[in-house]
Amino acid sequence: MRILSIDGGGIRGLIPALLLAELERRTGRPIAESFDLIAGTSTGGILACALTLPDPDEPARPRYAAAELVSLYDDEGPAIFDRTLWRKVRTAWGALDERYASAGLRDALERRLGDAPLSAILPGVEILVTAYDLERRKATILRSTRARADPADDFLLRDVALATAAAPTYFEPARIRDLADRSSYALVDGGVFATNPALVALTDRLRVDRGARSGGAGAPPATPVDLADVDVELLVSLGTGSVARPIPYEEAKGWGALEWAPRIVDVVFDGIADTTEFHCRRLLGSRYVRLQTTLLEASSHMDDASVANRAALHREAERLLDDQADAVDRIVAALT
Repeated sequence: MRILSIDGGGIRGLIPALLLAELERRTGRPIAESFDLIAGTSTGGILACALTLPDPDEPARPRYAAAELVSLYDDEGPAIFDRTLWRKVRTAWGALDERYASAGLRDALERRLGDAPLSAILPGVEILVTAYDLERRKATILRSTRARADPADDFLLRDVALATAAAPTYFEPARIRDLADRSSYALVDGGVFATNPALVALTDRLRVDRGARSGGAGAPPATPVDLADVDVELLVSLGTGSVARPIPYEEAKGWGALEWAPRIVDVVFDGIADTTEFHCRRLLGSRYVRLQTTLLEASSHMDDASVANRAALHREAERLLDDQADAVDRIVAALT
């Protein structure tokens, strides 16, 4: 079992997209053929859906190479993260609307993912995508394994991607329906509980290995699991860049709701990602490989889709590949 996990991070998803393109170049195989399970949150969930989307003309092959998905950020990013003058004015006045209309993101996902259902992703690979259900007040994991077994757990891939990317304060919640037309769900970005979905993917694998029946999204195995018995050869976790700029105490101590609003999402997401990395390293040791970089040039903002920042994100990815060349070599050797 080889698992790929891709963090959330908005436009910073350019970094894992570029890393995946390099892995495909060096292995000579699509990512969907190199991994058995791909887990994604937010921008990582979008990548998981796109990487496993079948080619309509050749259903056993992916529609997109990883290198083609770089254009999802370079070409679609400015339209996705585009604020009308009215929204800018309302923000300046302190209105609490979401920063962006969802139309740009929805249109991009419709063009890229079409009408394919979650159940029809490529054979030989599974995906899981995280979201949070506002009405049921629980973490939700959208799994291709469940989608293939029951239409009530199946959704359009574009809806899955929209739901996992609906970051609070950035986009409105996503309302989606299952393909059996039994239930609707009001979902937001899974980063509120799993910015780095590696631990979710690992525990999902434990559930499968022990044959435990699921008691709902995120339900634990029925009995304790010995990790030595779990057939996880490799878990590759791709970050979207960590924030270097500190928040000074003297600056933050006087903040109220309005000052915290644009920052709290980033703070929560970073903390969750760091905690997940700690757990995975302790649980898997050398079987867990994390590719992450501290952002030195690029903006830490998830919505900075400017030309200059996208160019900086490209350079951040190149620097990561240089600085962590040994780790990349280990991954390539394991995959080939």
